[in-house]
Amino acid sequence: MPTQADADGPDPRRWKALWVTLVAGFMSLLDVTIVAVALPSMQRDLHASAPAIQWVVSGYALTFALVLVTAGRVGDAIGRRRIFLLALAAFVLCSAAAGAAPGIAFLIAARLAQGVAAGCLAPQNSALIQQMFRGAERGRAFGLFGAVVGISSAVGPIVGGLILTLADGPQGWRWIFYVNVPVGAVALLLGMRLLPRTAPGRREPLDLGGVALLGCGVLALMLPLVLAESGGVGRLWWLFPVGAALLAGFVRWERRVAAGNGQPLLDPRLVTTTRGYAVGAAIATLYFVGFSGVWLVFALYFQNGLDYSPLRSGLAVTPFAIGSACAAALAGRLVDRWGRLLTVCGLVGVTLGLGGTALILLLAPAHVAAWLTVPVLFAGGLGSGCVISPNITMTLRDVPVRMAGAAGGALQTGQRLGGSVGTAALPGLFYVVLGAGAHDYRTAVATAVGLGILPVVCSLTLAVHDWRHDRRADRHQSPPDVSHGHSHAGQG
Repeated sequence: MPTQADADGPDPRRWKALWVTLVAGFMSLLDVTIVAVALPSMQRDLHASAPAIQWVVSGYALTFALVLVTAGRVGDAIGRRRIFLLALAAFVLCSAAAGAAPGIAFLIAARLAQGVAAGCLAPQNSALIQQMFRGAERGRAFGLFGAVVGISSAVGPIVGGLILTLADGPQGWRWIFYVNVPVGAVALLLGMRLLPRTAPGRREPLDLGGVALLGCGVLALMLPLVLAESGGVGRLWWLFPVGAALLAGFVRWERRVAAGNGQPLLDPRLVTTTRGYAVGAAIATLYFVGFSGVWLVFALYFQNGLDYSPLRSGLAVTPFAIGSACAAALAGRLVDRWGRLLTVCGLVGVTLGLGGTALILLLAPAHVAAWLTVPVLFAGGLGSGCVISPNITMTLRDVPVRMAGAAGGALQTGQRLGGSVGTAALPGLFYVVLGAGAHDYRTAVATAVGLGILPVVCSLTLAVHDWRHDRRADRHQSPPDVSHGHSHAGQG
């Protein structure tokens, strides 16, 4: 098969290959949230304790985040197609193992391994987009990718509730995992046929010091958050300064490796000289603090406060997912023309949508509140669709293709860290207000969602600053290149 590098023009199968990567990416991101609705039945059937069953969700999120940057760097070095296919095969096998788990220990082990496979898969998606697409097509491809990122988080509870409804019975939760097997197997076969090969480059030794420092730093920051429901933040608070110190050591180590003409795990020049990367990563991290946490708060309110079923609870927030899907693909076509202004408008929409939802849930009668939130959630979803995919495009568009995997992995690591903060802090605040206010569910949900708006406003502030900076900049100058060359089409 000819390599991408050998082709005279764009790969004619690039759009079909993109859909393969999007399906695989959707599965891996969906599994962050889809499992939550099945936890009660898992705990009952496997006779598991509450702390043990928590690891089914938190263990996956933890290992997912731990390997993102390293997996992206390995994909850059030895081939994204190879890593993508290996990771997808492992994800399918681990899904089957989780579905067949005879006990809670086996299920946790399968989920930890599944998280590693998902973390190896995720950075190859954005890197393959940069490898296969150029110009305006790249914006449209990232628009579809952004839609997948946004929708997968929002529809997890809906899909999980639907599966549990169709697979009714004491073992119905197993289909939460089994559903990945046929879909993943088809994607694997199509990927082997459609994904582009790349010419092998010069093998560089992996920056093991960077791997250790980054992995330990991310672990120290995330472990208290993923164990928040069992008091992890209170017991393990000391890991936060340890994690910050390790990440500071990682930055110093990477600078030293780069200064010595080595191959760092994450080149510091991505942050210092690549236009849009640092601010885009910061916007994504802050946005996901609020974006990820509010869905758990909504689920707690609708299911515990209004006695909705898991499926009905998921359907109540469907307007946001629909709005996000409608806007994301269109935003990918507009990002080249509108630039950062598109993100600014999107963040304003999300702020107004979530703020309006909080007010309605606080003030409206409970029996009509869910119906009244439909238009404002839809508007918030339209805003979200104009945030995630354009921000991904603007964050990664000036990254050299040879570093696309590591850069995409670092971006998604920030998103996972932000998501972990949100999913720990916002439900925690919900319970605090609920306990202090004689089980006033309205006040609890409004307060928690209101707090979730604050990091969105912070990301809006960054986006406005970057937009104003772009307006002042000379748009005719070539953007700085980490590789110090003039072409972004390097080897994959």
